[in-house]
Amino acid sequence: MAAMLPLDSIRLRGAGDRPLQSRLIEGVIAAILESRSPPGTRLPSTRELAEGVDVSRMTVTLVYAELVALGYIESRPRSGFVVADTVPNRRVAVQAPDAPGERVAWEGWLAAPCPRRRVIRKPADWRNHPYPFIFGQADPRLFDLAAWRDCARHALGVRDFGGLTVDLMAQDDPMLIDHICSSTLPRRGIAATPDQVLITVGSQNALYIVMALLATAGRPAAIEEPGYPDFAETLRARGAPMRLVPVDAGGIEVDAIPPGTRIVTITPSHHIPTGATMPMERREALLRRASSDNFLVIEDDYDFEMSYLAPPMPALKSMDDAGRVIYLGSFSKSLFPGLRLGYLVASAPLIEAARALRATILRHPPSQLQRVTAYFLALGHYDAHITRLRAEMARRRAALIEALERTPFRLAGTDREGGTSAARHRQRRPGPAGADAGGADRAGGGVLRTSPRALPLFPAGLRLDRVRPDRAGGRGAGLCSGADAPLPRGGLGSGAISAGCPWTRGD
Repeated sequence: MAAMLPLDSIRLRGAGDRPLQSRLIEGVIAAILESRSPPGTRLPSTRELAEGVDVSRMTVTLVYAELVALGYIESRPRSGFVVADTVPNRRVAVQAPDAPGERVAWEGWLAAPCPRRRVIRKPADWRNHPYPFIFGQADPRLFDLAAWRDCARHALGVRDFGGLTVDLMAQDDPMLIDHICSSTLPRRGIAATPDQVLITVGSQNALYIVMALLATAGRPAAIEEPGYPDFAETLRARGAPMRLVPVDAGGIEVDAIPPGTRIVTITPSHHIPTGATMPMERREALLRRASSDNFLVIEDDYDFEMSYLAPPMPALKSMDDAGRVIYLGSFSKSLFPGLRLGYLVASAPLIEAARALRATILRHPPSQLQRVTAYFLALGHYDAHITRLRAEMARRRAALIEALERTPFRLAGTDREGGTSAARHRQRRPGPAGADAGGADRAGGGVLRTSPRALPLFPAGLRLDRVRPDRAGGRGAGLCSGADAPLPRGGLGSGAISAGCPWTRGD
């Protein structure tokens, strides 16, 4: 008699919010592969499996039918369902090593030691926090998933799918490039041709490519202080001398850029993390300084879509007649972080070199994602999403300010145009000796450390009406007490309020 696949080896796999049918399909496939069952191995009957995993018999019947179509099992007369001869990706036995542990001394092989990274720490369970003020996380309720699915169906249609089967080598999706050149960039005042645009895996990827091409040990680079940590880390990885330039209410202080600087990286639309917007006079001064001192400017147009308090200012790139400004844009921040699509805009010779470098790493970002995004832009869903997001961010900002009026805390941001975060500066009020922001929750002392950091306005399900200072210490002492601490439950209390982001230098 043929062998039987043990019933207890089959279980529902995957997250509990997925359909039972797909979870059971995954479970049966895993049981077949993990047990290396030979062809002809019998599977439990539909009744036995339904009782074993506590699902309906109809669900098991549909699962078996799908597995037959996939080639994992087949139906045989008087034998029921058995493992098929055509099982894809059948596993082979893996020989265990003679001795545990690595035998290669990787420290001697690595070309350079792993760089020390100052990262923005984001707890994995941030959605479970009562006040999830976590930088860079999106509220999925604000995204039109139905529209995105419709665009995905368009992109997977017969006409479009034919294009996906063609190897584009280092080229990008022409529909997305066309929309960026004809609609996205003109709204920022930028005129660009297709040979001046490169699609990237987010703005961070664009920054890395640019720095890999331009940053060297002999070219000092200036970044904002405080500023986005990955700017510093990218320069550190390239071995470029780094100069920290202070930021005030108008962004980077142009007069403080040291002589001899060759590259300046800035976020003029909404400075990270203070939210400061660079005024027109300072933008003009920066471009004059770039021309006279012969340096290049990398403009990360972060958060420009969220200008809901005032109309957004034109991008610095739109004022550049000499080609000195390199522009970084991203769809990941405005749509959802997992998209990982951005774009780089610069003079054609730099884009040509960037395309060649990108081709050695990943050829191009996934064409299917590019086409879905192109449809999302072209069909007007993106504009509707931004309009909806601006209204919600304005509402949350007003609610936050109103709630903080009932506490000892005050925001002191310079975000004149809006944004997805509100900034505040260091201030203290009397507390017990030795108390600090990290220990406020334990000590119950009234310490507000703000250093300056960004307080995101994205938390899902936020109940700002519960933010009140009526409890000192205990479980209600703060939204986030320090960069490495979890978000405590309860009201705002008198503890530290922090976004958990290492904005300051920290060297």
